[in-house]
Amino acid sequence: MAKSDEVVTLSGASAASASGTAVLEENTADVVSSANAAEAAKKVGGKTEYVVRAKDVVKIFKMGNEDVHALKGISIDIKRGEYVSIIGPSGSGKSTFFNMIGGLDKPNSGTVFINDVDMAQLDAMELAFLRCHTIGYIFQTFNLIPVMTALENVQLPTIFAGTPTDEGVLRAKELCETVGLGHRLHNKPSQLSGGQQQRVAIARSLANSPSIVLADEPTGNLDEKTGIEIIQLLRRLNLEKGCTVITATHDDKMVRVSDRAIHIRDGSLDRIEERDEIVARLGTIENPRGGH
Repeated sequence: MAKSDEVVTLSGASAASASGTAVLEENTADVVSSANAAEAAKKVGGKTEYVVRAKDVVKIFKMGNEDVHALKGISIDIKRGEYVSIIGPSGSGKSTFFNMIGGLDKPNSGTVFINDVDMAQLDAMELAFLRCHTIGYIFQTFNLIPVMTALENVQLPTIFAGTPTDEGVLRAKELCETVGLGHRLHNKPSQLSGGQQQRVAIARSLANSPSIVLADEPTGNLDEKTGIEIIQLLRRLNLEKGCTVITATHDDKMVRVSDRAIHIRDGSLDRIEERDEIVARLGTIENPRGGH
């Protein structure tokens, strides 16, 4: 997916979340004014078996006078606590489907449920509220704020969520320590290596204790050794915190730690590999077989 588009869309969601937080503190009923928003708020942190349910998802883009069918009726369920990799060549629809899960785009038809909330039925404020509290984002290019320290970058989502400052700072410190950056709290991104910046991004994605962490090619800008460290960190946090990790990736190393691999081709679901099939084909990250 286009990184510039991601930044603009996520920034818009963040701005909407920040605005929503200010109103929420003044009068919760004004923000959560409809049944949809109330449902979104109620479902944040819910314990349904499936954290993501996609049913017959279709997405069509206009290219001049032509219709491009990016997604052709994809149906996928993802369980709470799973580590899932979405795989597909360029143009397969992988990134489009990833955007659907993240609430960054809406299907032409079909439904995407997050914690049993139909994303298409939420208005902009409700969607921003759900994204802020339910989904953490990790990008290939880190997308850290250059003028902020590591600690401030990690704290930022808690500000959008309306968390008290002291609590947000404490949570950010704990997360920085969790990802091995307790000694780099006051360093800005330019003072950190690529791997350290991605660790900050991972910590930031967990700031609001999301149900889902979406990682878009998180090892794409890293060398092999650092990439393995980031993959192992993501898997460890997935197991320790119970959050669902969904990655869009071309990296076999990422697939090796996954519970399932979802293969998308030409806008359709090609196949789903279960854990034992992944190990048989690729081995484990400690004992790789074939691939990269």
